[in-house]
Amino acid sequence: MGPAKYSIMAKHVFTMGRFAWRRCSSWTNPLIRFKSNLCLHTPQICTYKNIKCLQWYFPSRTFSRTVCKQKSKSHNPGHDDDDDDGHELHSGEDEEDFIEDEEVEELFQQQRPAGIGEDDHRVFIVHPDVKWGHKKQYLTTADLQMAEAVGLVNTLQNWTVVDKIILSTKTPDKKRIFGKGNFQMLTEKIGRTAGVSAVFMNVERLSPVSERELQEAWGVKVFDRYSLVLHIFRRNARTKEAKLQISLAEIPLLRSRLKNEVANLDQQGGGSRYIMGSGETLYEVQQRLLKERELKIRAALERLRKKRHMLRSQRKHKDFPIVSVMGYTNCGKTTLIKALTGDVALQPKDQLFATLDVTVHAGRLPGHMTALYVDTIGFLSQLPHQLIDSFSATLEDVAHSDLIVHVRDISHPETVNQKVNVLNVLKNLQIPERLVNSIIEVHNKIDLVEGYESADPEAVPISALDELGLDELKQRVEESVMKSTGKQIVILKVDLNSPQLGWLYKEATVQEVHDGDDDCTANVKVVISAAAYGRYRKLFQVA
Repeated sequence: MGPAKYSIMAKHVFTMGRFAWRRCSSWTNPLIRFKSNLCLHTPQICTYKNIKCLQWYFPSRTFSRTVCKQKSKSHNPGHDDDDDDGHELHSGEDEEDFIEDEEVEELFQQQRPAGIGEDDHRVFIVHPDVKWGHKKQYLTTADLQMAEAVGLVNTLQNWTVVDKIILSTKTPDKKRIFGKGNFQMLTEKIGRTAGVSAVFMNVERLSPVSERELQEAWGVKVFDRYSLVLHIFRRNARTKEAKLQISLAEIPLLRSRLKNEVANLDQQGGGSRYIMGSGETLYEVQQRLLKERELKIRAALERLRKKRHMLRSQRKHKDFPIVSVMGYTNCGKTTLIKALTGDVALQPKDQLFATLDVTVHAGRLPGHMTALYVDTIGFLSQLPHQLIDSFSATLEDVAHSDLIVHVRDISHPETVNQKVNVLNVLKNLQIPERLVNSIIEVHNKIDLVEGYESADPEAVPISALDELGLDELKQRVEESVMKSTGKQIVILKVDLNSPQLGWLYKEATVQEVHDGDDDCTANVKVVISAAAYGRYRKLFQVA
């Protein structure tokens, strides 16, 4: 490999793990730093000192009156927030469990794949209409799939769709997706369209070879659904958890681009060169560095998983039923939770993937019991499993719920296809059968369907925006969580001269209090778990 071939590499310092490397215009170019006084054809790995390793901590969440989050003790020393039932919910986390915002941001920005999350584009959308085979979509149409593709692009601020085309193909697995004639026609059309800076190929995932072929043929950046959704994720990521999980989801994309770069170098005769003294080729070094980065992120997410396990234990200890609200992206989950809880802090947005974090919000059920509603990331069809798997640390909360509420946008023309996609994701998440069998299906946005009539008598019709049908939904939720948690309604005769009533207010849900047979007793109607009832009987020695 001659000096000219190395000249493209040295641009910016790139920190990965313990090493600092030169970053090039594309992350996946060889990450080799050269001493300025050496010939460029003699690459050497430099030694680096005082490179601060990232310490992986995670932010706590504050449990407030309606937005139940764990709170850092250092945020407000000596004070713990109470939820609206008087139950204190606090963390007990040590200070070492926190990571500085700038450290996560450094990781997030350093790993940014070229072209992801940064530039604005004028996009030409291409939808391959597969005529038959395993990639043909039977529950939707090409027009509806194109409409969703346009929605994805429009989600990104300052991105515009300049043109679009639906093109039939019998060869979706070939490098160029289309046959020779259609591909030639498409190439000419893209070339004639003024101002095109990117092409969005509306397929789940392009192979490295296909991506390289298409970009060389059209001379612009080419996105698939995987890379475009990552772009949306990067634009919407706000919390440390979201940024770490997105960084993990980007690893497969970086690997595929690495293969493309090495293939280009091999064509020039330099991709298999060994780095002096290391016994490794450029490709092997970069693969190893990617693996080290992946292991570091996974270790960080494992700590996140443990923290969430602790949070779940706290909720279980407080005996709060947990209701996970799931659905296709932009189906109205956040709007529904806001209507159920009255949480003014929730600000639903009419866009895809507005929610990237799992958040928890408290709301009252008809019997005065407090339930915790979990707002989850929305799902999308035709996405690789790696993308959902990257968010498994937070989606794990769903598997530990007491109930799942599946929200459907019943006004959407693809509502059936969306339902199938959500249920497939739940299946891949290995949700317990008891949860799958007890799912409450909610038909949202009935106000947009003229003469709405449900074909499913078990579904709950609502309009979250207009707050229609919420009473029926709350009643169904209460009945289901009573069954799933083993809670029961009992009437207890309480001695008012003892701490019994105060104990019940703390450990159970008091629904009604009536005068007893004398001034010293009361008849108390409570919702109580079997475990709490056993503790009550033992503590106060009642039959």
